[in-house]
Amino acid sequence: MLPYPDIDPVMVQFSLGGINLSIRWYGFFYVLSFILGYIFFRKFLKYREVKITRDQYDGIIFALMLGVILGGRLGYVLFYNLPYYLRHPVEIFYVWEGGMSFHGGALGVIIACLIYMRRQKVPFYPVADCAIPLVAVGLGLGRLGNFINGELWGKVTDLPWGMVFPDAGPLPRHPTQLYEFFFEGVVLGIVSYILLRKSKKEGLVFWTFIGLYGIFRFLIEFIRVPDDLEIYDKFGYFLGFMTIGQILSLVMIIASAIGIWLLYRKKPEVAL
Repeated sequence: MLPYPDIDPVMVQFSLGGINLSIRWYGFFYVLSFILGYIFFRKFLKYREVKITRDQYDGIIFALMLGVILGGRLGYVLFYNLPYYLRHPVEIFYVWEGGMSFHGGALGVIIACLIYMRRQKVPFYPVADCAIPLVAVGLGLGRLGNFINGELWGKVTDLPWGMVFPDAGPLPRHPTQLYEFFFEGVVLGIVSYILLRKSKKEGLVFWTFIGLYGIFRFLIEFIRVPDDLEIYDKFGYFLGFMTIGQILSLVMIIASAIGIWLLYRKKPEVAL
């Protein structure tokens, strides 16, 4: 068993005008992800020879941020806990209490960027391919934030790297946050960056990320403790074992397979 590094989730506390404020590691990692994305995204666009104006660049970044925040929150509300929020609609806005969905955030980003780029007549796939490695970095940092918060832990295990989390009882558990940090952040980051550099097929980085994330998340869900949701109490798990996260991940896997098939089915245009 490994000792859980009891890091204070609050990074900094200070007082401003008599009001006590704090900066949490989770929030800091979110901001850091956006900063890194803003800095490196323009460099990555050169790999696909995407030429956009400064206003378009800022617009894409804004659409991405808006999609992450709104999509992540609305995805959690709609996919995970809709009965509760129908009874307590005001709490939809209580984002400080937690409740964000990656699947919702991903869908929100895709929709927001598609709308903006279509209006600006900017091609979606080349831009999306360049953004994917940075998305993986953001995912990895987010999982580190979950680990520091001591949340989203796994099931009980006797493996030597099991950890006793502060609010998860006395038994060691899978550090599933670190599993997701490695696979969703490190592995996906490396794979997507290599594909971006080596492959010229537009959209391949995007759909490969969608598929691999779905596979990694689907498998890790088997050893991750599901959220305590009303829908499980009422209806149980889909097919007796599948969580909502696995259902959404399965959709991603199927969509990825179809997307990659369509990419290679499309015949290249022949110059006359």
